[in-house]
This record gives sequence, structure tokens and C-alpha cells, in this order.
Amino acid sequence: MRIYLIGYMCCGKSTIGKKIAKKIGYNFVDMDVMFEEKYKVAIFTFFEKYGQEAFRILEQKLLHTTATMENMVIATGGGTPCFGDNMEWINANGLSIYLKTNEGFIVDRLKNTKKQRPLTKNISPDDLPSYVAENIKKREPYYTQANITMANDEMDLSAIIAKIKEIQ
Repeated sequence: MRIYLIGYMCCGKSTIGKKIAKKIGYNFVDMDVMFEEKYKVAIFTFFEKYGQEAFRILEQKLLHTTATMENMVIATGGGTPCFGDNMEWINANGLSIYLKTNEGFIVDRLKNTKKQRPLTKNISPDDLPSYVAENIKKREPYYTQANITMANDEMDLSAIIAKIKEIQ
């Protein structure tokens, strides 16, 4: 079985994904790390050189390679479910969990992150809250197609694992 974690950037997909994987005896993979290892380039640098469209095409190909992985928790990129038919594909090939996180939490994490994000590089700290709110609103129709939605106040491991076991 494959478990796909989806949600906006900095919502905690990698952190929570590693914990879920450990708790249920699965392996964990972060698609951003997979991308950087496969293409030998930082995502930020790739965006700068080739643009978002080229990134999404390669990211989709990478997503499709996860279909052969078993007993895996996969942290997708924040925009992965929103490109092409990716959300439909994710649901057809595994269990999807939307980590729904409040905008304030994401803004705080983005302001304090050491890793620069391509989509927020030209956004001032003052404009960040409205940018995040607007983007989450655009992505929400994709994210809400997930099999399970966990609000940030429910993101304790035992609640997520209980939901996973209900569906397995």
C-alpha cells in the first residue's frame, strides 16, 4: 500500500510522514528529495532555470514511478496534486491524506524556513499571508479530493494512524 500525504508547502508532510512510516512499519520518501536526487539539481534552481511548467511535468513523471513502491509513505510537493490529473492518479494508486493546516502556521513556517521556496521568493513578509491564503484557496479543490482530511488541530499521530487503519 502507498500512502500519499498532500497539503500546502510547509504544512508538515515530511515530518508527519516520517513519523507515520515509523509507527506502521513502512518506508518513507519525500518527492522533493527524490526530484533533487534524480535530476541532480535543487528545486529552487530548477524553477529559476526552467520554470514551473517544466518542473510539474518532471514531477508528474516522478509521481508515476511511485506506483511500484509498496509499504511506502510518500510526501508529495505542495503543488503536486494540482497539476494535470495527479490527484485522480494519487487516489487510484494509494490512500491520500490531506494535512489541512491553518494559514498562520504556514506563514510562520515560511518566514522561519532556511530553505527558500521558489513560489514565495519574491513575496514580501507583509504580503505573505494574503499570498498563502489565495493559493490555498486555489488548491483546496484538489486537496479536498483526498481520502482523508486531517485538520491541523487533529494532527496527532494516533488519530492519523487510526484513520489509516479504518481504511486498510
